[in-house]
Amino acid sequence: MAVELGTDRHVPKESHSMHGDDERQLNATAHGNTDPAIDEFGPAPEGGARAWIVAAGGGAIFFSTLGFANSFGTFQEYYMSHQLKDSSASDISWIGSLAIFLQFFAGMLSGPLFDRYGEKVIRPAAVLYVLSMMLLSLCSSYWSIMLVQGVLMGIVMGLLQIPAFAAVSQYFEKNRAGSLGLVASGSSIGGIIIPFALSKMLNESSLGFGWSVRIIGFMILPFVLFAAAGVKPRLPPRKTEFWLLSAYKEGRFILLIIALFFMFFGMFTPFFYLPTYAVSRGMSPALAGYLLSILNGASTLGRIIPGVLADKWGKINMFGFGGVTTGIVIYTMNAADTNAGLIVYAVFFGFTSGTIISGGSAAFSTCPKDARNVGTYMGMGMAIAGLGGLVGPPVNGAIVHAYDGFYQVCMFSGTLCLIGGLVAIAAKYWTPQGLLGNV
Repeated sequence: MAVELGTDRHVPKESHSMHGDDERQLNATAHGNTDPAIDEFGPAPEGGARAWIVAAGGGAIFFSTLGFANSFGTFQEYYMSHQLKDSSASDISWIGSLAIFLQFFAGMLSGPLFDRYGEKVIRPAAVLYVLSMMLLSLCSSYWSIMLVQGVLMGIVMGLLQIPAFAAVSQYFEKNRAGSLGLVASGSSIGGIIIPFALSKMLNESSLGFGWSVRIIGFMILPFVLFAAAGVKPRLPPRKTEFWLLSAYKEGRFILLIIALFFMFFGMFTPFFYLPTYAVSRGMSPALAGYLLSILNGASTLGRIIPGVLADKWGKINMFGFGGVTTGIVIYTMNAADTNAGLIVYAVFFGFTSGTIISGGSAAFSTCPKDARNVGTYMGMGMAIAGLGGLVGPPVNGAIVHAYDGFYQVCMFSGTLCLIGGLVAIAAKYWTPQGLLGNV
């Protein structure tokens, strides 16, 4: 095992007599840029109409899926005061945390399936996602909501998200982190609009739960249809084994999974509990619901700007930096105790946390040597790291219940995010550039 973990850190020394293609090949190897797909199908175009249509389709997927998932704080606050008022905060948070876990765990299937079958994975999942939204509008009991919003929607989100990232990765190499950040910013825009609309309809109208959710379903319908038509791979399907289990022997890949696990465990605390915490500090439920829109608005820039910087300063560098800064910001949530303070806090948290999901995907994309395997690596990595998103919010909810406050959960969640950032930086040890390199 020790030999295998270290194999990508050293570049073989060759004679000084090499010329032309041999020298270029060694230079590529030294910088970790060898890719059989480039030799066979040419380099990524880094732009053009086809590439930007795929990126726009990926953004539409994240607007509709993770943008909706980022709205769970609005659902949490509504469920606690309406149809699930007899359930604890921790019990209700299991619905959202299960959806978060499954949308990443389903990548274990959707990543390899996309690498093999391309857009054929996306189209049926897009239809099923809208249907699941309509089913949710009919739910009224804990277990019906759990099965639809937690299980079904979580799985379908995973069938859409990892293929979107993998497709965009095939069109961009030098600007991959920036393009993935742009795609992931769709979730931030969705996280602005969807919680705002939900909070308005649920708290300030007579529509009720059913029609409020149906309207959201009709709103996302054109986005998922555009994505189903627009997202296509650039490279032909790979023919190798379904899962690339040898990836789990690579030190860099394993440490990036561990890092993202810790970040997921801690980072969702404000997403789930910021509206509830704000109400406990005297903010009105309607305004508290808008905090998630503010948070996701700031997250739009937090996904794009660090992504652009990551292409210059290193994908793993920015991923680790995002984990460290997010942990520090989570530490301070309990200090925000006025409406103005809570709004400012939402802005800061949204910006710092914005890089984690897009940054994690970009970091995973540095691991495979063949671009045709990017979807499989992303899916396999996200599937295990998603366990942090499964257990984190309920554990945090239990801490809130046990201490009847939010100070302890802020310290706990902030520490886990901080550890995740440091582990990500440690993963650079298994790169050709080493700990001090721009990677």
